[in-house]
Order: sequence, then C-alpha cells, then structure tokens
Amino acid sequence: MGMEAVLSKVQHGLIVSCQALPDEPLHGSDSMVKMARAAQQGGAVAIRANGAADVHAIKQALSLPVIGLIKRDYDDSDIYITPTLREMEELVDAGADIIALDATSRPRPGGCKLKQLIDYAHGHGVVSMADISTLEEALHAASLGISCVSTTLSGYTPYSAQIDGPDLELVRRASELVPVPLIAEGKIHEPAQVEEAFRLGAYAVVVGSAITRPQLITQRFADAARKAVKCIYGDDRPN
Repeated sequence: MGMEAVLSKVQHGLIVSCQALPDEPLHGSDSMVKMARAAQQGGAVAIRANGAADVHAIKQALSLPVIGLIKRDYDDSDIYITPTLREMEELVDAGADIIALDATSRPRPGGCKLKQLIDYAHGHGVVSMADISTLEEALHAASLGISCVSTTLSGYTPYSAQIDGPDLELVRRASELVPVPLIAEGKIHEPAQVEEAFRLGAYAVVVGSAITRPQLITQRFADAARKAVKCIYGDDRPN
C-alpha cells in the first residue's frame, strides 16, 4: 500500500492508541492485540502502538493501518518517542504503516537529525508522522518533508501550552497553516472534544488513555466518587 493510500485510510476517522507501559497491568503484545481488536470493533480506522513487538503482533492480527513508535530513553536527550534511526529500523522491520517520531525542537540523541528519520521512513515506503508541541515545530517538520503532523506533545515540553485538556487552539492554527494533514492527539477525554477537533480542521483524531488505559479510566470515576461522598457526608461518611 502506498503512502498516500495509507493516509487516506485514516482521513476523517478515529485512531486508537493501544499502549501499556511495563508497570501497567495490560502490558504485553497479547493484551494489546485484544485491545486493538476491541478498538476495531468499535470503529477505529487505525491503531497507534508502542514497541516493535506490539506493532508486529497487531499487524498480524488486524487489517487496520498501524502507527508505530518506540519509546526509548537516552542519556543525552529528552526525546524518547522514536529518537534515532535504530528505532526507525526496528519499526520498519515490524511492519509499521506509519512511524510516529518526536519532531520537537529539542536535540536528538547522538546528534541525529530529524531529516534523517523522515528520509529513512520515506525511503522504505513508510508514512512519517511528526509528534509536535508547537506550531513552529509543525511548520519545521513540514518543511523537511514530513507526511503528517500530530499535536501529541503539546503540554509535554516545558515551552508548549500547559493546559488540562487538548490543545484545540493548536489544532485550529496548525490545520490552517501547516501544508500536510494535521492529526489531533493528546489529552482528548470526551467525544465532544473529538467533534470539536474535526470542526477545527483535524484530518484525523487519536484517542488513547480515555479508551485503552483502564486503570486511568477507573481513577477518574473513583475520584468522582470520593468527591461526591465527601460533599454529601463530609467527615461523617459511613464506613
């Protein structure tokens, strides 16, 4: 499948991020495949997955496009989403249709350059996705030939907008000014926010924790329960 065809498959759709870190209950490819199947049944048009093993397993089990990334820490950089060519190679070998990579302005490990990663992806027929935190980073990635841009990292760099919910203003501005498809991602918790992102010009929308991290979903409801009980009973609530 060509790169344009892959992008067309996610246009105007919901992408579900199926990720679990090593210390989380659902960590492991078997769990992530099941989560991805559930997302597909619910109407997801693509899956975003972390790690070559999960990408490969999901590709084997589902027919949906898979956005792959590898989170890996390096001592000489704050960038950890597909930081170097090493991760790019692993994801290409795993069969990722799209590779998501940190395209922030921070230095990459070992002096690696963003352009090298973009060229590597395209040289292997794989769509490149820039995870950015500001409009300037989105424009820079587009100038280097990135296939699409995602607002994933807004609020996760010290110089980007620090707000509780999704950075819908960045979605609006980037949709208007960046000459490649703009994908809304990051801190999207409610269906109404998905609708608003599309109204503001998003090409597609990614939702992760609000769908696929049950411990965080439970925590939201448990916090609401505690707040309600405290309001109703005060310090005299029943045991």
